[in-house]
Amino acid sequence: MKDFSFSSLCFCLFFCFGLLFNRVSSQTGPERAALPPRGWNSYDSFCWTISEKEFLDNAEIVAKRLNSKGYEYVVVDYLWYRKKVPGAYVDSLGFDVIDEWGRIVPDPVRWPSSQGGKGFTEVAKKVHDMGLKFGIHVMRGISTQAVNANTPILDVSKGGAYVESGRKWFASDIGIKSRSCAWMHNGFMSVNVNSGAGKAFLRSLYQQFADWGVDFVKHDCVFGDDLDLPEISFVSDVLKQLNRPILYSLSPGTSVTPAMAKAVSGLVNMYRITGDDWDTWNDIVSHFDVTRDFSTANMIGTTGLLGKSWPDLDMLPLGWLTDQGSNDGPHRRSNLNINEQRTQMTLWCMSKSPIMYGGDLRNIDDMTYSIITNPTLLEINSFSSNNMEFLKIAATTKVSKCREQIMKWHFRYLKPSVSPILGLTKCADSNAVGWITERLDRGVEKICWKANPELEYQTPLCLYKRGSRVAIDKEATTRHDQVELLSSHTSTVDVCLDATSKRKHSSEEFMRGSFFPCSRHENQKWDLYSNGTLGNHHSGHCAIVKTNQAKASPTGVRSWIATGRGGEIYVAFFNLNDVKTVISAKISDLGEVVPGKKLDHSSCKCKEEWSGREFGVKSGSIGAAVESHGCALFIINCSS
Repeated sequence: MKDFSFSSLCFCLFFCFGLLFNRVSSQTGPERAALPPRGWNSYDSFCWTISEKEFLDNAEIVAKRLNSKGYEYVVVDYLWYRKKVPGAYVDSLGFDVIDEWGRIVPDPVRWPSSQGGKGFTEVAKKVHDMGLKFGIHVMRGISTQAVNANTPILDVSKGGAYVESGRKWFASDIGIKSRSCAWMHNGFMSVNVNSGAGKAFLRSLYQQFADWGVDFVKHDCVFGDDLDLPEISFVSDVLKQLNRPILYSLSPGTSVTPAMAKAVSGLVNMYRITGDDWDTWNDIVSHFDVTRDFSTANMIGTTGLLGKSWPDLDMLPLGWLTDQGSNDGPHRRSNLNINEQRTQMTLWCMSKSPIMYGGDLRNIDDMTYSIITNPTLLEINSFSSNNMEFLKIAATTKVSKCREQIMKWHFRYLKPSVSPILGLTKCADSNAVGWITERLDRGVEKICWKANPELEYQTPLCLYKRGSRVAIDKEATTRHDQVELLSSHTSTVDVCLDATSKRKHSSEEFMRGSFFPCSRHENQKWDLYSNGTLGNHHSGHCAIVKTNQAKASPTGVRSWIATGRGGEIYVAFFNLNDVKTVISAKISDLGEVVPGKKLDHSSCKCKEEWSGREFGVKSGSIGAAVESHGCALFIINCSS
């Protein structure tokens, strides 16, 4: 038996006592996410390209103009560790900055205060000095770059390489290549959390975040279609043990159901229940059904990680924005009009979603600021209860001087138009057959889709060749070109079809094709096979063109109801129609769904928030003419 020195015994006792103390102290602090979290996130305005100065400039505005309104988190979204150099984009490989243990660290060019191994320590300190909390985005598992470099795994309990079964363990031992992130194939993969080394890596990663002073982690590509429950469970347990409280958020939420969410809600503090939300009316409308479902399942504000847990409808894409997957910063205004912006903010608050503003605050306009700081909405978001969809509403739409169309408690779909949508599918899919090549003037070649009879009288969807090299189709034993494919042969900037599956919008139904700056990466090399399929050998995907995938926007009317902490009732009417619609509800019907309220013979004082109109005392019904895509929000105080 080997000697065990007194000093070694003291170290072990000290270390174990420290772990126990940290675990107890972290679990006895203030309740985490007692209210729906509120703050600012960089993604909608900067995608992945934000710099330290740009981030701190926005944080300073949050501190000065939004913190008093409950906005307390400032979150830098994904790829803060990626070098912003030619060839780098969302799914590029080999441009990330990692430390000797394979852990992602900030790009020192974009984040100069991180130089010298400081990580985000200095940024977090500046954020804390502003009276705010600092958050970061992190992907699932471990980076492909770390696995390729085969970096050793850090054992934080010993301060050196992780050793088990008499040997050191490395990144290639824990990375699961078959479980790479579907929409960032080259970026990250799951780790084996059943192994001691896999657990050690994740523990070292989140311990580093805590050492930097991180208060919020947005964990991506682990939920919805990308569900990785073992990793979520282990990370949740690690966060319980840290001596720093860190709010735990999951993303994205494509295809999430209440049943799936119940498996994770107790492990986290907020979790996305839709795909990415951008500034389109379709994206807003797609949230109505899912919010109803989660409210009906009693998932709003349930028990979470050392506190509460909240279904998350995603950031608010308002103000000054960038584009999804872009290498550019903010350069355009939100596409949502004022009515649509009010509708989005009202639905988010009535359903008690976390509120994370996404626009560049350096260019926020007065109207947008008034929407995201509306005191009634923020009161509802934080302190209302009994939040649910309200069904008993009636709507009247005038369609002519002599006729009215009456709609009650329903919504309808317009017939969608036929249009081509470029997507990705498995190459074994027989529907992927339909590509042919054509030659234009001046030697330009294009590859066009000709398989859909619905598109017979429309201009076919075509891609244009950008250079080629001969490759061999081993299955067909014929020669073919392996090429990069452009969306246009006249554009001044070359963007190529990439086999990386772009993250879905909430309203999309299948995996979309993506165009990224041409980089000559294998993900952008395409083979046109003799059977009419257009495939990418690196990803295993084939290009396909579908029709009628995006449904037309639903029309009709919706409504939500909630109870205020002072006994007031909040009722929101939403007009999904393309024309102004009068929406109304009986006061007696409100009393049937609000606990403890019998309003059969009540007189109620009513005010509409967005117009500021005082309706005086009402006893029969409430109603308003609501603009297209707009909403009305009533504050109702009743006496028997």
